[in-house]
Amino acid sequence: MHKAIRAYLQGALGDATFNRLHKTHRFSQKDREWLLLLKDLFAKLGYKAWIYKEGKARHLYVLETTAKFLNLRFDPSQLRSEEAVAYVRGYFDAEGGIPQSLNSRFYVQFCQKNEFSLQRVKFILEELKIECGKIHNPSKRIDSHYWRFFVKANSYGNFIKKINSWHPRKKNLLLQRMKI
Repeated sequence: MHKAIRAYLQGALGDATFNRLHKTHRFSQKDREWLLLLKDLFAKLGYKAWIYKEGKARHLYVLETTAKFLNLRFDPSQLRSEEAVAYVRGYFDAEGGIPQSLNSRFYVQFCQKNEFSLQRVKFILEELKIECGKIHNPSKRIDSHYWRFFVKANSYGNFIKKINSWHPRKKNLLLQRMKI
């Protein structure tokens, strides 16, 4: 289980930055719930992590950790099945998207400025027989370095069954979609 937790946290690192001065990785979110989950996962591995609100007027929370195993240049291609799934789950929880409203047309997308990172995730999904669309730039005019891809509609069930989510909000939305 520890390998899967490490892989999940490496995947979640897509939403983090590295503070060179303090040598910490920083995850930021509008909602504290996911950060609390990450803090618990770090604790299970024996690492400390702390959460604080950034600024008085901002609605932004930050989790920082000095966990040495985290690496922004991590290569998931060497991961085996359970760890690969955990990595993609963490990546989805950090960089994936689904509609907030149950009335909206359902989709599963992955977005990231690092196109190579997205290619790696797409490869793992396709190895798991989860079909995906092409990686594309939605608007070069707005941001020429922003990339995304969608999971194809015929693979939604497979995605939910194999990958799912540990992010409290996303997990709840996926559970509600499964009931529909």
